[in-house]
Amino acid sequence: MEIVLAIIGLVLLAGVLLFAASRRRDSDSAISQVSAETRRADRARVKAGVGASAADDDLTGKEVERAAVLERRTGDIVPVSDAELEPWVAPDPQEIGVARRQFLNRAIIALFGFNISAFGLAVIAQLWPGASEGFGSKINVGELNEVRSQIQAANGFLYKPEGRMWVTEFPAGALEKANVAYGTSPAWPGIEAGFKALFQKCPHLGCRVPECGSSQFFECPCHGSFYNQVGEKRGGPAPRGMDFFAMEVSGGSLVVDTGTIIEGPAIGVNTTGQEREGPSCLGASTGGH
Repeated sequence: MEIVLAIIGLVLLAGVLLFAASRRRDSDSAISQVSAETRRADRARVKAGVGASAADDDLTGKEVERAAVLERRTGDIVPVSDAELEPWVAPDPQEIGVARRQFLNRAIIALFGFNISAFGLAVIAQLWPGASEGFGSKINVGELNEVRSQIQAANGFLYKPEGRMWVTEFPAGALEKANVAYGTSPAWPGIEAGFKALFQKCPHLGCRVPECGSSQFFECPCHGSFYNQVGEKRGGPAPRGMDFFAMEVSGGSLVVDTGTIIEGPAIGVNTTGQEREGPSCLGASTGGH
């Protein structure tokens, strides 16, 4: 949770910095435009022989406006036909370039900010798996008796693809032995329900481990590691038994927390005493899930 909050803070800080940079560029551009207009106006006043007196500096804006109105009312009326028309002056290319640069700068900053926000949201989604369904979240496998029926119908191996897990029955007579052999009490959360939810990956090199109906073992087709029905290693190069998930019983249903992976039991642990019940499936199609 702390990592998520830190990432959110970084994304917000990046947005503030981008907004400040955009405002600073706009301010700088605006100042440059005003300065150029002022210089042109000064040059025109010098060419026309118009100078500013010291008294003009003390006048307020309203006083200048009132003086101009009074001058128009009391001065000579010049016919429009005899008045000198100001010549048309083409737009300054530099000003047009500044406007174009402003547009491009704002577009680049907006695109950059969008990319940072999308990246931040993607990272948060990865670090906060409980916010979504499927693997990484808590999955309701079903009512306890229903789960047992499904395991029996699947010849002892129930596969749940949404959780990337195998669900098997843990013999009631082996629960006490498991609490001792696994080094913790209880051996894993939810053990009292009489099930074990095994992660499908082999702890050796991460291959998906299928079941073997004839041997009643899990048998890894990649390097030959094999495990009994509750994921305890019985042979092969794997460094331990199959990893598994924390569980709980909620409202009479088995709920598996696929966001909490528990390291598999050490080599030599065999709480159920299960041995092969038939030929191995290694080297042949398992016909698994």
